[in-house]
Amino acid sequence: MIRIAREGYTLVGVSGLICLVLVAVGIQLDSYIGMFLMGGGIALLAFVSWFFRDPDRTPPEEGEGELLIVAPADGKVLLIKEIEDDLYIKGPARQLSIFLSVFNVHVNRIPLSGSVEYCQYVPGEYLVAWHPKSSEKNERTEIGVKHPGGTKVVFKQIAGAVARRIVYYIDEGDSVVLGERFGIVKFGSRMDVIVPRDVQFDVQVGDTVVGGETILVHSH
Repeated sequence: MIRIAREGYTLVGVSGLICLVLVAVGIQLDSYIGMFLMGGGIALLAFVSWFFRDPDRTPPEEGEGELLIVAPADGKVLLIKEIEDDLYIKGPARQLSIFLSVFNVHVNRIPLSGSVEYCQYVPGEYLVAWHPKSSEKNERTEIGVKHPGGTKVVFKQIAGAVARRIVYYIDEGDSVVLGERFGIVKFGSRMDVIVPRDVQFDVQVGDTVVGGETILVHSH
């Protein structure tokens, strides 16, 4: 049975009501149009339920003193580039971006254990998620976490052209654990992970990653 993310309860419920109405009307019509209506209602409910699925994930085990960063979301690695971060790391950094299509699981997970030292919601535009400027211009949540070993990492939930609803449940001062669920971006989006320049990613552009499980960085 599919477990539904709590952010999807309302939409799944509305889709269920629409499905019931269309099925009832379809039965009354008893024709090809009726069959079409019934099929459309069932398909709508199935898609919305599937989109908001929230599968269990098994994060890798962390060794004492090691820096372990996992993917914060399902999707494909869109780019890896060197940048200057003046948000939280305050210096040379490396950015990895993950693109989530409407077919990916959209539940977001904490990429590393540590303490939340920075957390801010930023209103913005709705450029397509793969646009080079979407990290800077789109609606987003910016979160900075300090690992127990001292490394600072930024990750961002970024809305796309379709995604217009960012949800997150953490704030400054919180202690977070790698792999735990912290929010969702609805209907297609992007996640950025930004690390200091001396930290190397273990994945490449084009790789498919699984939120809470795929290792992005593993250093001792």
